[in-house]
Amino acid sequence: MKLNINSQRLEGRIQRLAQIGKIGETGVCRLTLSKEDREAVDLVKSWFEEAGLQARVDAFGNLIGRMEGRNPDAPVLMMGSHIDSQPYGGRFDGPAGVLGALEVAQTFKEQGFVPEMAVEIAAFCDEEGCRFNKGLFGVRGILGKLEDGELERTDKNGITRRQALIDFGCDPDLFESSRYRPGQIGAFLELHIEQGPVLESLDQPIGIVTGISGPLWLTVEFTGFAGHAGSVPMPMRKDALVGAAKVILALNELASSEPGAPTVGTVGSLSVFPDSRNIIPERVRFTVDLRDIELSRRNRLEMLLREEIDRTAAEHGLTYTITEDTNSEPRYCAPAIMEGMRRGAAKMGLTPPELMSGPFHDSLVLSYVCDYGMIFVRCKDGISHNPKEYASIEDLSLGTELLYHMALEMASRKTAASSAQGE
Repeated sequence: MKLNINSQRLEGRIQRLAQIGKIGETGVCRLTLSKEDREAVDLVKSWFEEAGLQARVDAFGNLIGRMEGRNPDAPVLMMGSHIDSQPYGGRFDGPAGVLGALEVAQTFKEQGFVPEMAVEIAAFCDEEGCRFNKGLFGVRGILGKLEDGELERTDKNGITRRQALIDFGCDPDLFESSRYRPGQIGAFLELHIEQGPVLESLDQPIGIVTGISGPLWLTVEFTGFAGHAGSVPMPMRKDALVGAAKVILALNELASSEPGAPTVGTVGSLSVFPDSRNIIPERVRFTVDLRDIELSRRNRLEMLLREEIDRTAAEHGLTYTITEDTNSEPRYCAPAIMEGMRRGAAKMGLTPPELMSGPFHDSLVLSYVCDYGMIFVRCKDGISHNPKEYASIEDLSLGTELLYHMALEMASRKTAASSAQGE
């Protein structure tokens, strides 16, 4: 198949970006608003400018590249993803979407194509959420959806997000100037590795996404009473870690309770105080990540989990708090964009499978203000958030080529891109 996009250029950029924050042979640690993140933003910004885009870093730390269109008043067609990583991450989660979108825009330029509306490429700040325990920061920022206290969230070293932004070269006092007006973004397209095993199991290089599961993030803290591990009898203990262990096991059982359902539940972070071998744990804090494409089922499981937390606390003489960090409902891709992707794939001689996304993406936030569509690329063994994360350049090129066809179709329309209604 002859491709319109430049596969070799795409591969070279992915490999070059992966050298920033490199860990081991294939891993990446590029935490949001870190010096590695700044170096990456500067590099990708230089590629935006090389491609003929107007490039800027806004007050939220987002990198935006813009290609002007024939109608400056038409809603923008936006594409992109993120380039920050997990602390023990891989090369493709996020960068594939940013660099794939850049490749599409650069191909437009080289072909002399002028879009009807402006096309913008976004590398959104802090999609991952691992540093400040609250993700999708940059994309929420441009839509005015930040919550109270977000700038005062701290990382493990006590650095606030506000200070990290300032150190990055951003001015939180200028947030308003970086926000987009209602209706300014017409549609959003995102290319991403699947981060799961479905495409590989089907022996398919790319897939069309149908929707994104709604993530619920909670932080639970149990408080008991510390005592000497050798002298306090078992019936008299108020062991916070025992309580946490019971709830963690209960979450696993709840998420597995309906065979065939796409529900997933995870405890990925846990801290114990005083954290000593011979002291009964007095305080334990742990995270809960519960996701489902069906909101009613997720809500029912959340209620059962909260009942289990309350029951466990009473059984072991503990007190507890539950903090809700993120709560998003499932969001479905625009049928018109999915149909356009089917047409584009047919031009390529492909019939991609259609599948949901368990992980959340920047698209999730944008779905509330505009239509969105996503393309998934097969990744080896379904591995992601791990240095072994891998997607072949052949598959990435096919995903980028489909993004090209979809973007070309949308950017050729003389009518403004449609925005989501009633959502």
